[in-house]
Amino acid sequence: MKNETQSLPMVALRGMTIMPEMVVHFDISRNQSIAAVQEAMVEDQKIFLITQRDAEDEKPKQEDLFEVGTVGTIKQIVKLPRHIVRVLVAGEGRGVLQSIEYEEPYMRARVVVIDDSEITIPEDLNGEAMERSLKDMFVDFAAKNGKMSKESVAQILEVQGLIKLVDEVAANTPLPYKDLQEILNETDFWKRYETLAFKLVNEVQIMDIKEQIQIKVKERVDKHQKEYILREQLKLIREELGDDTTLSDADEFEKAAKSLKASREVKEKLTKEIGRFKNSLNSPAETGVIRTYIETLLEMPWDKAAKDSRDIEYARKVLAEDHYGLEQVKERVLEFLAVRSLTKKGESPILCLVGPPGTGKTSIAKSLARALKKPYVRISLGGIRDEAEIRGHRKTYVGAMPGRVADAMKTAGVKNPVMLLDEIDKVSKDYKGDTFSALLEVLDSEQNSKFRDHYLELPLDLSEVLFITTANTLQTIPRPLLDRMEVIEISSYTENEKMHIAVEHLIPKQIQKHGLKPEQLSFSKQAIWKMARNYTKEAGVRQLERKIADICRKATKEILTTKKKKVIITEKNIHKYLGKEKYTYKMANPVDEVGIVRGLAWTSVGGDTLQIEVNVMPGKGEIMLTGKLGDVMKESARTGISYIRSVSEQYQIAQDFLEKHDIHVHIPEGAVPKDGPSAGITMATAMLSAITGYKVRADLAMTGEVTLRGRVLPVGGLKEKLLAAKNAGIKTVLVPGKNQADVEELSSEITKGLEILPVENMDEVLKSALITEE
Repeated sequence: MKNETQSLPMVALRGMTIMPEMVVHFDISRNQSIAAVQEAMVEDQKIFLITQRDAEDEKPKQEDLFEVGTVGTIKQIVKLPRHIVRVLVAGEGRGVLQSIEYEEPYMRARVVVIDDSEITIPEDLNGEAMERSLKDMFVDFAAKNGKMSKESVAQILEVQGLIKLVDEVAANTPLPYKDLQEILNETDFWKRYETLAFKLVNEVQIMDIKEQIQIKVKERVDKHQKEYILREQLKLIREELGDDTTLSDADEFEKAAKSLKASREVKEKLTKEIGRFKNSLNSPAETGVIRTYIETLLEMPWDKAAKDSRDIEYARKVLAEDHYGLEQVKERVLEFLAVRSLTKKGESPILCLVGPPGTGKTSIAKSLARALKKPYVRISLGGIRDEAEIRGHRKTYVGAMPGRVADAMKTAGVKNPVMLLDEIDKVSKDYKGDTFSALLEVLDSEQNSKFRDHYLELPLDLSEVLFITTANTLQTIPRPLLDRMEVIEISSYTENEKMHIAVEHLIPKQIQKHGLKPEQLSFSKQAIWKMARNYTKEAGVRQLERKIADICRKATKEILTTKKKKVIITEKNIHKYLGKEKYTYKMANPVDEVGIVRGLAWTSVGGDTLQIEVNVMPGKGEIMLTGKLGDVMKESARTGISYIRSVSEQYQIAQDFLEKHDIHVHIPEGAVPKDGPSAGITMATAMLSAITGYKVRADLAMTGEVTLRGRVLPVGGLKEKLLAAKNAGIKTVLVPGKNQADVEELSSEITKGLEILPVENMDEVLKSALITEE
């Protein structure tokens, strides 16, 4: 066999293989390929066609191409729109790529052209057998494939000579291009014959298996179609006979009713409804309503209860793991468990957790359920104004359904779950009924053992449900409903508590949520303090969690973009992640001044300090109040003036002083509404200071209501107010004497560093606050 080396323009083909004896057209768009075709036309129309290993490769190198291609002759070139050229090529022989001479402006390759003309085929019976066998395999393939015309098959069967037959069969068989490339790669003729025969037999077997699968699928579809038709016919026959599948459903309902754990009253009701169900064959609408009702009754946990957990230590451990602080709530739950352990029963308490947003009221209910090993269900009451949402709809209404309480019991699957009634203070009422009144029966331990849902029409025992309700304020809850609940106040978190919560709960949660590992991100204690003090202003920890999440997002981005192994958040670099500080505390004034007193206030996001300023000017005895004060604060100011008038001789104030002078009381941040009774003694002290000229201690703050006779009345929100004083750098705080019990309940963490002086009247207040010259 004599092989010749030639230098030919080359086109790299994508997703196709051209065989010898194959006449085919293909489209090219790459500049290299178009230039190679044009050069071939200039020369002798010969071109070398080789297939890329990766069809997506735009500029293939020699190693990106198969070794064997086809030398062909270009028969026709047609230019198409969008820089596309269609080329008609006739494959002539194999060529082995030796090297690429150059790639620009077109690819030119040195190719060893394989000469098959000197291959000798034995003229014995073996050669004839191979030829006939290949033709038989090709006929089988063409018959199974079904895409080849009879004319082309007949034309190939007329081919004489094994070498030409192999090339013609390979060229005209619609095989995948990678299979064709395997055949093309075989420069040895006998191996080429074996490869082609194997591919043909393999394809025939694949098509046989595919045909068998299609037959089975068709049989299965036909079977389902037949079953559907028979069922429809059977249904029609039963309807004609007055019978229906309802009878089989009724039998199922009767079986379920017998095995249901329920009282005799419930079972009698079920039996009656199943009888109605059987007799409602002629009314599909009524059948659907009765079916839904029976299914609801069967799903209710009438006498099915979860086993009580009496493990106090386990409950203590769970509560400590899930929440930091909230000692009062935890203690109440442990007391309940202790009573249940001794009495084996004990009434389930109805707890109402009241406190600012973000303090963990809702999540504590989930922890209680885990501690008690009971199912947990939550009902959100915010905005509910239809009584039927609680008591259910009567069955006569279209789309009737049980109330939320009964539905929650069905979801829980037991009659003694932990049920959270969330946002009970946000329930409203309208012409559809008073929702608060509907809750009276649910939350009354004396009545709820026989709670009647309008849809169920049967008494539902709620006495074993552990109800937890949450509210932000008690102001909107009616007194009769509030009387049925045990109120536990959850106050604001101290900064130290926020730090513990962040370290133990929030930071690990957010690190995991953002796909980080604990060793990739860490926070210093000072950074957490700064976040709590200067980037959030809240009673709870929701904003703090958002800030931590914000840092986690930025840290994740930083780790991915800069390939850092660890990000450490400190007090000095926290501004890079959170920006400038959002909040600053109004610190105590550096010097004692006349007519300026620091008061303490409770807000929905914790405590705050109010600086009350008073000026006295010549005038006609008018009192000006500015700073967007509410009615209560205005009345406190007038009460303070009346008190000052009554003690004017004691402080050597001229009798006509108040008639000849105007008093202006102002509280800064005039755009913020302010109201409440606890600024009485503060305003009275500030006005007396301005009138007498005595300075007020700058490191002192006070809270309390004042009466006409100078008595100091107690106030609320003491914990938040003391925290605000401490954050502002105040050293001494005056509180009403009747609040002494509240002070004693506070932890040393809050009171440490503060001198808390109880005062009973204004004389004691003024003695501590004013600096009088001896």
